[in-house]
Amino acid sequence: MNKQLRGSLLLLLTAMIWGGAFVAQSEGLKTVPPLTFQAVRQFMGFLVLLPVIWIRSRKALPQSEEERKAAGKKLRIAGLICGLFMFFATSLQQFGLLYTTPGRSGFITALYILIVPIFGLLFGRRVSFRIWCAVAIAIVGMYFLCFTGGVSFGLGELLTLGCSFCFAGHILMVDRVSGDVDGVKLSCIQFLVSALLSAVGAALSETPSVPALLDCWLPLCYAGFASCGIAYTLQIVAQRDVHPTLAAILMSTESVFAALFAWLLVGKGLSSTELLGSALMFSAIILAQLPDRRPARN
Repeated sequence: MNKQLRGSLLLLLTAMIWGGAFVAQSEGLKTVPPLTFQAVRQFMGFLVLLPVIWIRSRKALPQSEEERKAAGKKLRIAGLICGLFMFFATSLQQFGLLYTTPGRSGFITALYILIVPIFGLLFGRRVSFRIWCAVAIAIVGMYFLCFTGGVSFGLGELLTLGCSFCFAGHILMVDRVSGDVDGVKLSCIQFLVSALLSAVGAALSETPSVPALLDCWLPLCYAGFASCGIAYTLQIVAQRDVHPTLAAILMSTESVFAALFAWLLVGKGLSSTELLGSALMFSAIILAQLPDRRPARN
């Protein structure tokens, strides 16, 4: 199995775990305010990675003092930036949902499929015509999967668009540093940064309740341990071998898996347009995975 295929499968697994988190988050938010839920789940993701880092550090190759300092500085800077992107992306999405529908939120959030390759051009990450076609098919698929009602653009849509730009920034930042820093440590630091910022926001604007947190322990555990601790770490590890545009397409299938989990766990049926959207999304993935037949340029 080549590295790109392995990374693509890991990103599909990541999207599947995130899809289940949609159900967990919607259930948890019935009793816990959004920033409180976000702070707790991300702090749980931070905690679950600490023993993994400790075990890995015992098997790590020895480094000189200068190498440790340089690697540590790069890791802290990357973790801080990724944590900021994560905090603003998830917060803007959450507050955007107060003013728009989940379907529109899902579609506008997934526009990072298009934003990532456009921003990637600024860093010299060009994509082929075939990948641009896959991006277009994926956007149409997301429209059929998520979008309902008439076309309008208000505060909720504006906030969610900001969320999409932040997710695009996060994907590109991970792509830029994933080959230079420890992926598990990077994931751990970004959770801590985002959790602390979320906790400050919750303390200023919400009233956290311990009984409410205990009542939704199962959604919190899934969102914290699986969605944060496992899935985001898989994203960082897998993106080492996958082009950021392809990674964006693969991760956007979380909406497809969210619809499937809603059907399996909540009993919400899939409409014909949702099935069409899901089919188009997976068609885009297959198209993006096809090898280029043109000879490489010198």
